[in-house]
Amino acid sequence: MRRKVDKILKPKSIAVIGASEREDSRGTIVLKNLLEASFKGKIYAINLKHQKVQGLPVYRSIHKVQAPVDLAIICTPTDTVLKLVKDCGEAKVGGLLILSSGFVVKSEDSQQIFQKISHIARKYGMRIIGPNCLGFLNPRLNINASITPKMALPGNIAFISQSGALATSILDWSVDQSVGFSYFVHLGAPMDIGFADLIDYFGADPFTSCILIYMENLQDARKFMSAARAFSRNKPIIVLKAGQSREGKQAALTHTGVLSGDDEIFQAAFDRVGIIRVDTIAQLFNSAHSLAMQPRPKGNRLAVVSNAGGPGVLATDYLVSKGGALAPLSDLSLNKLNELLPDNWSKTNPIDLLSTATPEQYSKAVELCIKDFDVDAILVILTPTLFSDPVETARELVRLSKRCPKPVLASWMGETDVREGREILEKGGIPNYRFPESAVYVFVRMYKYTQDLVSLYETVPATPQSFTPDRETARKIIYRALEQGRKVLFEGEAKNLLKCYDLPVGRTLSSRNVQEILDFAEEIGYPIVMKIVSQDIGHKSEVDGVVLNIQSPKEAKEAFRNILNNINRLRPEARIEGILAEKMVFKKYELLFGARKDPLFGPVLFFGRGGLAAEVHQDVSLGLPPLNMSLAKKIIEQTRVFPLLKGYKNLEGVNLEELEFMLLKFAYLVMDFPEILEVEINPYVADKKGGKVLDAHIVLDTQLPIGKTKMYNHLAISPYPGRKYSKDVILKDGRSALLRPIMPEDEPLLVKMLENASSQSLYLRFFGHVPKVTHKWLTRFTHIDYDREIAIVAQIKNEDGTSELMGVVRIIEDAWGESAEYAILVADKYQGLSLGNLLTDYILEIARERGIKKIVASVLPTNSGMIHMFEKRGFSIDRSSLEAYEVSLNLF
Repeated sequence: MRRKVDKILKPKSIAVIGASEREDSRGTIVLKNLLEASFKGKIYAINLKHQKVQGLPVYRSIHKVQAPVDLAIICTPTDTVLKLVKDCGEAKVGGLLILSSGFVVKSEDSQQIFQKISHIARKYGMRIIGPNCLGFLNPRLNINASITPKMALPGNIAFISQSGALATSILDWSVDQSVGFSYFVHLGAPMDIGFADLIDYFGADPFTSCILIYMENLQDARKFMSAARAFSRNKPIIVLKAGQSREGKQAALTHTGVLSGDDEIFQAAFDRVGIIRVDTIAQLFNSAHSLAMQPRPKGNRLAVVSNAGGPGVLATDYLVSKGGALAPLSDLSLNKLNELLPDNWSKTNPIDLLSTATPEQYSKAVELCIKDFDVDAILVILTPTLFSDPVETARELVRLSKRCPKPVLASWMGETDVREGREILEKGGIPNYRFPESAVYVFVRMYKYTQDLVSLYETVPATPQSFTPDRETARKIIYRALEQGRKVLFEGEAKNLLKCYDLPVGRTLSSRNVQEILDFAEEIGYPIVMKIVSQDIGHKSEVDGVVLNIQSPKEAKEAFRNILNNINRLRPEARIEGILAEKMVFKKYELLFGARKDPLFGPVLFFGRGGLAAEVHQDVSLGLPPLNMSLAKKIIEQTRVFPLLKGYKNLEGVNLEELEFMLLKFAYLVMDFPEILEVEINPYVADKKGGKVLDAHIVLDTQLPIGKTKMYNHLAISPYPGRKYSKDVILKDGRSALLRPIMPEDEPLLVKMLENASSQSLYLRFFGHVPKVTHKWLTRFTHIDYDREIAIVAQIKNEDGTSELMGVVRIIEDAWGESAEYAILVADKYQGLSLGNLLTDYILEIARERGIKKIVASVLPTNSGMIHMFEKRGFSIDRSSLEAYEVSLNLF
């Protein structure tokens, strides 16, 4: 499939359908741009009327071209596009770029045309960019397949935009600022190739080091999340997302025809996959500039070196306000600076070298900061003074940065006086900003990006205890309500549903009979709480439908009467099912958590401060399922109430591990049942001894067919497929082992397996390169995206109750799921038990079930055991290379 995108973005031959010489014609402009950019491949002009266009011979149709055409650019009116796409398919064109505008994305007619075009393209195996787009540029290959007036400079940044006007403005700016691109693409109204496809493509492109996106909306969240997750740890993905405000959201809908979605949910999604979010165009390119040129900082401590006090102070204020910190200079650094600088220098960080600072003083001060272990990055500020030398100072900074493992950023303030110095910095790989605040912002974003990746891929602690939800009982509760035509569960049903997932709920009784409630109260003990039960009433306290702290039978009778009277007075139309009674619980902290199903990202979890004042506090953190203990912890830590929950001064906190585990279990509930539209648990009360659900409101999605929705299709991130891909096997020696998908929590077991593996086994698995086993390296094997990779481990339980990994086999799919690369490792002490055969046969079975067409692998010529196993299973083996044999197996 990558080869099909190559046909569009790296074509060797291009046909312009609708090529013309009419000045206002898209065909005229794109053909002119292709010729002026000096495209090295063949260009064919297609036009029904002319004999020659812009010096090129004209073909009346694509069928008349007697040579292979990689890319056809369609520039004709919208009513001609459908037939032309069919013609291109019949002519075996590689891919299509549809520049034709006028498709109204929201109209039913356009949608029907889109579907017909997509069907034809799939039939002939063509990929499409467009329609309603400006086109794309590939500066490295001199391709300007667009209607933009300028050619981009070559560089290592790939840019994807949903706005044509913004794209042209940025292109104009980039030429002036000497910012280069590996690719520059305007998506238009994408009917085929979208963000995810291009992230996959640019992520694997050796000429791209950073991916920039201007986004107004998103159509396939799961595909996007999978692509971003696959590449964000190696190549920064920076997104400027429009539609943050209600008005901006509506403008995005009008512009693209797709609702832009809730901004807070987009932020949670970006955080989950390691995407850098910015707010302005300047921040988009400033961040890209630095991440493409400089190493990532290991911490948030910045040293500021300046020849003026004011800019240093402003940089400091902005740094601290954005979560950074001034680096504390070591005594050694301070002593050497005292020897180097005049007596009245600042004596601290920011390092004010004074207006008389020379290039040599700048150089030595920066060198000291580079050597100081407490400094994570350096910002060098220069203001033009009578004594400053912007050019020579820039040269010194470039010289130092060549061997510097820390980020070095510069702010040469001013214009004419510092222009030459800026050019030297840019050519030397040091990003320069006109204002110190811009440089500080970039540094903080670089640090946050580093930290986000660390937290996303940190070693995951095991769950505190085993957890098996009662899915069958939960299913019955949900389906019964739906079959009765109800979209809201009664509170007792809601709590029973939560109980199925081991969430802490107390005993309840719902009854229309006051005596039954009195008997129940005697059984559980006073004080109790009483609440109205009605599917028509969501927030019970707003209609005086709750009475707390009932101490006696007399108070209970009175509460029963008062609740019914209140409902009859305030909501006379409400259907009353009864009164619910439960034990009154007193705990220190009132929290809330829950979920709601977003139309784009599926279930979104929320956690924060609860109680009656929840809306006042507005202290809620969002996250996307699935969760593990680390991700649950991160959601909790992002709230303002977290310092209190962990314990503050003499205030006792809560049992955080239990809270994290509860959030993890709750996530399984909304993952397992797409029928759940909304859940709100408020309050959930907690202290050091534990917590309890006091109230729960659950709304169901009545639009879904009952029991017919495919499991987990509603999620934006593929969950752990343990229920689907697990089975017990018997080894040759009679022992049983469990084959199951790998998970992040397996890291300690994987470490142990690798430590006990022989050099020979590691040599055969990693082709001579025996890796250094570090956490960062291991995350590539344990923190995987199950949509595009499956690793099956063989686990055995020892007599002492401990577990071991015996081996692991994996297939890594290409971005389009057509082929997958196979690899296997069996621990030495478990070799000879046919475990390799069992693992291989199981992974091939999984590959067929997932629709993978081909399995490929590499094997060393000396690995006779693996070669024999491949031969037995019908793999074809290419022995042409002496370094490694290439093997493959067609599954379909």
